[in-house]
Amino acid sequence: MIATGAPDIWATIGVGLDLTGAIATAAVAISLWPRRQRLAGAGPAVLLALALTSLWSIALAAAAAGAIAGFVPSLFETARNLGWLYVVFRLFGGDGRDTSLAPIRPVIAALCFVEVFHLGIDYGLMSMPLPDAAKRVAFEFNVMFRLLVTVGGLVLVHNLYAGCSHEARPALRWPTIGLAVLWAFDLNLYTISYLASAWPSEIAALRGLATLTLALFIGLSVSANRDELRIRPSRAVTFQTFSLLVIGAYLVGMVAVAQWLAYAGGNFARLIELAFLTLASAIALVVLPSRRLRSWLKVTLAKHFFQHRYDYREEWLRFTRTIGSGGTNASPLGERVVKSVADLFESPGGLLLAPGEHGELTLAARWNWPEVEVPAIAMSLQVQAMFERTGYIVDLDETRRQVEGGTAAELEMPSWLMEDARSWAVIPLIHFERLVGTVVLARPQLARTFDWEDLDLLRVISQQVASYLAENASQLALAEASRFDDFHRRIAFVMHDIKNLASQFSLLARNAELHADKPAFRADMLVTLRNSSEKLNALIARLGRYGTGAVEKLENISTREILAAVAASFSGSRQFVLVESPDLCITANRHSIEQVLVHLVQNGIDASEAHSPVFLSVAPDGLHARFEVLDSGCGMSAEFVRNGLFKPFVSTKSGGFGIGAFEARELVRAMRGRLDVESREGLGSRFVVRIPLSEATNLYQNLTKNDQKVA
Repeated sequence: MIATGAPDIWATIGVGLDLTGAIATAAVAISLWPRRQRLAGAGPAVLLALALTSLWSIALAAAAAGAIAGFVPSLFETARNLGWLYVVFRLFGGDGRDTSLAPIRPVIAALCFVEVFHLGIDYGLMSMPLPDAAKRVAFEFNVMFRLLVTVGGLVLVHNLYAGCSHEARPALRWPTIGLAVLWAFDLNLYTISYLASAWPSEIAALRGLATLTLALFIGLSVSANRDELRIRPSRAVTFQTFSLLVIGAYLVGMVAVAQWLAYAGGNFARLIELAFLTLASAIALVVLPSRRLRSWLKVTLAKHFFQHRYDYREEWLRFTRTIGSGGTNASPLGERVVKSVADLFESPGGLLLAPGEHGELTLAARWNWPEVEVPAIAMSLQVQAMFERTGYIVDLDETRRQVEGGTAAELEMPSWLMEDARSWAVIPLIHFERLVGTVVLARPQLARTFDWEDLDLLRVISQQVASYLAENASQLALAEASRFDDFHRRIAFVMHDIKNLASQFSLLARNAELHADKPAFRADMLVTLRNSSEKLNALIARLGRYGTGAVEKLENISTREILAAVAASFSGSRQFVLVESPDLCITANRHSIEQVLVHLVQNGIDASEAHSPVFLSVAPDGLHARFEVLDSGCGMSAEFVRNGLFKPFVSTKSGGFGIGAFEARELVRAMRGRLDVESREGLGSRFVVRIPLSEATNLYQNLTKNDQKVA
């Protein structure tokens, strides 16, 4: 089957490519003769098929030049297909599958029969005078027969390679690729011929390229280093190429349906054609840009086209760029840590949980996941210990299936993680056998189960991330120690001057008592000087406590008295709201606890709008009294709460010293209490101060005394 009346340029190109293909196949056949045993018993069959392919290429070139009749190329094409079908059969016999797979022989016999039958029909039709309508029908039948053979050949080639043993693949890899290229080209050629009801001369002129490709791969199959040869395109090129093939297949399908509708004819068919094209185009605009579709394509290509799922060079470069990005506009380290891990799986968001002041995991940073509610204590110490001991990476979907199936999960995850459907995986970050944090990933568009390659890469990445976090924590600690040294040096001079001034005031007060002439003046001077002396001495005591965590003596105090004193400090503020609370007896220092609560309430008022209330309440909480200061102000980010709120000399207020929150936490600790904070940007903050109840303090002291007596 050749073109009639093809343009001269395409005829010239076709003759050149066909002659080149004939020379290439003949050369490969000659070079193959001494190494034919490397083709798993199919060497002679391959030599015969190459010779027939070379003759077929010569016949195509001669027919295009008008030297022979159009039936001769069809005859040699049938001979070529029969030769390669015999090669496929011999390759199946290389490892005995021709006897174990019963359908092989009937399929090959059926394809051979179709080829011979087609040749007979083709010869009869070409020798008989037929009207144009009959010739068109005959042309379509010829094309359908060719399509049957090419499709059957491609199926056989696929089964040949997919079902072979690992040891047989080096001998079969390159011949199967060459045959797949040859018959895939013919499949497209005959498909277009059938759809267009005409012979595509331009595409047919390029058949020599498929022959050249076949000769190349057959030559590779007998080369000395065939086992080391691999086709290794980059993942980016493979994904883009595959995407183009998908788009091309979609467009071909659209054209095919449109052609069929046009062939049906009629106004109604035209209407259906336009409606179909409109609907298909709309679907393409929605589906093709889909992130889920792109993720599916990447996973499919990595699974079936590459030995490894990841391009480790690209992944490491991307990880380094994400972690190492700096500058004034760079994200905080915590967010970069989450993003670097999330990018591995195209996860849309994530959280970083890190040990807080008391060791429990707390929210340190979040990336693209603002809606998840994370409690103040995100994970228990038991889960942390298990992570630290095993380094286990948790697939939360698998954990949920185990819980639903009634089996015990390897790790008991907190309820807030299990109940959030978006949470997908938990990756521990371990540095020198110490847990420095965990990353929680949100569910990607295409979620899948972790395999060994995912786990290996995650362990390497998590160790590297953990080292960055540990190094950053060390640097922050050194910077804080340096600032403390500078602060202490300055405070030492201030304390010295204030102490001298206090001594002078005290001396002046004593002299005034002895030498003042006027009783009224003496009385006023005494009051003034004594007040000033008390204030200066109190300031010295406070300055001396910085860094030591010391407070004056602890005593049993009523919470109602404390709340009343705090309320009196804010008597002129409409924002302060004192919630009705039970009266509890706690062990604390009155001045210190009042100072802490006044500071927290004032911070809430400063952070809130003029009409937003700030609530203060107290409630029993086990062995502690739980003071709670709640506001609906601007709130704070997790990054600031973790790295800035309780750091000395870090303040968001203009002109602030940044030691108020630090001093409040130290005072609470000195009273054997605890200060926690929960905050969300734009929603507000909640400060919780826990102070031991008097009963708990007495019980602890009695137990301590008993232990000392026993000792």
